[in-house]
Amino acid sequence: MNLKQLRAHAKELDFTPCEPVRWLDPVSLVRTGVKVALADVFAAYADKREIQGTLRAAPLRAPLGDPDPRELWIDYVADLGDGFDATASVAWSLAADDLTVRRERLPRGALLVLGGDEVYPVASAAAYRDGMTGPYASALPSTDGAPPLMLALPGNHDWYDGLTAFLRTFALQQPVGGWRTRQTRSYFAVRLPCKWWLVGLDSQLGAYLDDPQMRYFQNHLSARLQPGDGVIVCCAEPTWVKCADDAEAFDTLHRFDRTVVRTRTDQRTGEQVPTGASIRLWLTGDKHHYARYAERLPTDPPECACPPPDPRRRQLVTCGLGGAFLSSTHTLPRDLSLPPSGTRLREKDAPAVTFARADESTYPRVGESRRLARRIAAPWSPYWLPRRNPGFCRLTAAVHTAAFVVLGFLFAVARDQLQPVDAVRHGSAADLGLFTAVTGGVVVVLWGLLRRTWRPRPARPRAADAVLLQAGVALGTLAITVALPFPAQWPGWGVLLVCLAVAAVLGAVAGSQAFALWVLSARGGAVADWQMSGQAVEDHKGFLRLHIAPNGDLTLHALVLDGICHRWNLTDAPGGRKRAVPAEPLTVRLIEDPVVIAREAKRHGRTTRTPPARPQRQRPPDRLRPAHAHAPHDPQ
Repeated sequence: MNLKQLRAHAKELDFTPCEPVRWLDPVSLVRTGVKVALADVFAAYADKREIQGTLRAAPLRAPLGDPDPRELWIDYVADLGDGFDATASVAWSLAADDLTVRRERLPRGALLVLGGDEVYPVASAAAYRDGMTGPYASALPSTDGAPPLMLALPGNHDWYDGLTAFLRTFALQQPVGGWRTRQTRSYFAVRLPCKWWLVGLDSQLGAYLDDPQMRYFQNHLSARLQPGDGVIVCCAEPTWVKCADDAEAFDTLHRFDRTVVRTRTDQRTGEQVPTGASIRLWLTGDKHHYARYAERLPTDPPECACPPPDPRRRQLVTCGLGGAFLSSTHTLPRDLSLPPSGTRLREKDAPAVTFARADESTYPRVGESRRLARRIAAPWSPYWLPRRNPGFCRLTAAVHTAAFVVLGFLFAVARDQLQPVDAVRHGSAADLGLFTAVTGGVVVVLWGLLRRTWRPRPARPRAADAVLLQAGVALGTLAITVALPFPAQWPGWGVLLVCLAVAAVLGAVAGSQAFALWVLSARGGAVADWQMSGQAVEDHKGFLRLHIAPNGDLTLHALVLDGICHRWNLTDAPGGRKRAVPAEPLTVRLIEDPVVIAREAKRHGRTTRTPPARPQRQRPPDRLRPAHAHAPHDPQ
């Protein structure tokens, strides 16, 4: 059965399978926009992370049930709570006992990390049940032996209700099918085998790390780090990529690395002293693609555009393929310098490190990404903007119908007629040409003023350009209606109805196409994201499977499902419920060759340029947070 048929069995499943979100549908946009505005206000005045500081918390251990593991398999998935078909396909792949890829057996992770945005478009208890926990519990209702541990990190969509539903879902230690939850806060530190640590940060809509969270990591992570320890940091968004637009975007993560991981505060002197540990891997979602940046080593030749595999390299990985629409990769920068130029931290820390991206380490590939993005403006494609977002088509139809009424009235005034219908019916080409010239001139003047008063970055399209395109469509619609040969015996209301119908149809088609072309002109920023979000691509989903070997090396397997399941069967599940089982095979493959990351760079040759942060006195906590925020006492 398909998704529509499956939704009829919601009572038997104990959740309602979700339709994919249409991100350019006006209703969804308005609803999400209101939630975003409320979340910003709520986050500023009632930060739930401050309240979490009163809860007891300690570092976790993984895997569950094995006090002295020699190795560990970890799964990482992010941006997962969208349409059922995509989310459940990924969940079933994660729940499988093992996956065989290139004749290599990859066992299911004993630890599953949810990297953010576990629900779309906005968080609520029902949204988590229907969009995430329901499909995952259906994919893995129980396990034999020790159950896998599930840890969740909040993304911006999880924050849109102030984190209320997130904490109720993941911080009360309630199971999600065969997975077990153990965290009590929206952030965590996990001790892993072979001197590895896993860290999950909650930066609250990209704002800052609160004082209780910093004290938690200082007490339970920094104080326990030993020389040679390797750290995996999971964060909610790839701020290293955003440095191209905002030089300070990476500051919060860089400060965490510098003051918590690489150094800790000496309790006697108050000085920052080296821990001997280092962050070897940064993981994030938020962008719904796969992209990996590898550290350039001092020994790399300057002309080398694509760094060859080397376990000494630190890695920056974005993998947000868990269920939401596919994002593009062709707008990503080729190289990153961290900390970037223009930030104050660059002068206070070790020399900047360069990270490089190779086209072969992205999904979709750069060339394929450009091709996929162009489909939003291709009327013959099933991913054309109005086809994937019927609500947007209705909006442009309504806008251009109203615009026709206004232009028809102005045209009648220009012809000294009181009835716009008569002006349209009897208007000549000369009258229309003069009116179009005058009106077009006014529009161009206003367009020029808008372009001068609002100057975005060069890579981003101007809103004034979108207005100009829609004005051209409106004038073209008026010209077509004037050119129509209306019979003399037709009543005025009949002519009006035909004109409004023409305006609605042309507005829906041409107005949507004009907007799609404007979106396609963007090379960066939020508008460029609409190129893919407007298509709501369900296929091309994936996740990461990591392996910590007994020798301490970490191997990263980037896995992808090029096609998801759209047909499901209902079978019995424990507790008298039903579960949706894929009726189609799910094929998983590697995006790129497995990436090996050494816990210590110096174990594999010459030490890379990762000197510890310069010793300094501990900064007051208030420098890590806005002055207006006040933290309650942290009992730890």
